Amino acid sequence: MVDQQQVWDTEAAQSYDTPGTGMFSPDILGPTVQVLKGLAGGGRAVEFAIGTGRVAIPLTESGVGVSGIELSRAMLSRLREKVGDDRIPVVLGDMASANAGTDFALAYLVFNTISNLLTQDEQVECFVNAARHLRPGGCFVIELWVPQLRALPPGHGGTVEVSEPGYILVDTVDTLHQQVVSHHFRFQADIEGGRRAEVFRSPHRYIWPSELDLMGRIAGFHLESRWADWNRTPFTAESSSHVSVYRLGGQ
Repeated sequence: MVDQQQVWDTEAAQSYDTPGTGMFSPDILGPTVQVLKGLAGGGRAVEFAIGTGRVAIPLTESGVGVSGIELSRAMLSRLREKVGDDRIPVVLGDMASANAGTDFALAYLVFNTISNLLTQDEQVECFVNAARHLRPGGCFVIELWVPQLRALPPGHGGTVEVSEPGYILVDTVDTLHQQVVSHHFRFQADIEGGRRAEVFRSPHRYIWPSELDLMGRIAGFHLESRWADWNRTPFTAESSSHVSVYRLGGQ
């Protein structure tokens, strides 16, 4: 079993934030907050795996009351450097089981985080836990990548997902167990003028969209909307990611 405390340790937490760039870019955060605020509809929201507050802080600043659940003490400590518990209360625990309250209008999981749960049973329990937090008719929103197994050559166990100056991402894949390990290589100049590599590895269990929908049905949700991104771009067979909105009860 993987110890997520060791994966998301102090070093990972301190290097996680990239203000103004990458997933912290206004082009990404702006539409994310806009969609989530609209789905909250004036009610409260709970973020599963709230991390360092990338989404929770601007969503709070937009007027939505946000609570959170976070397993990593290091990530939570980084969040607390930016905002206090009186503004964004957070429960330390596993998003598949921890209780942050009830009667929320919105629960959400962003940036592939449900894949940090490494078994199908845990991922189903995450849906069940979201249902426990929501009031009737509430929404559970998940942002997740689509497995790109078509890019995996026969006989090869990995693919280069990103290659840019100073950074390479390599994913190694176990298709039998739907397991992926992401290897993040960052290259920086050292004091002698050379280059040194820093490696961060994170394990995941990938989920097909149809499998995710079945998990939702087991927990009492139905799929209301699915887009390719937070700009509501239509989801197609070529989409590499999706934002899925599940509604509790009804249909």
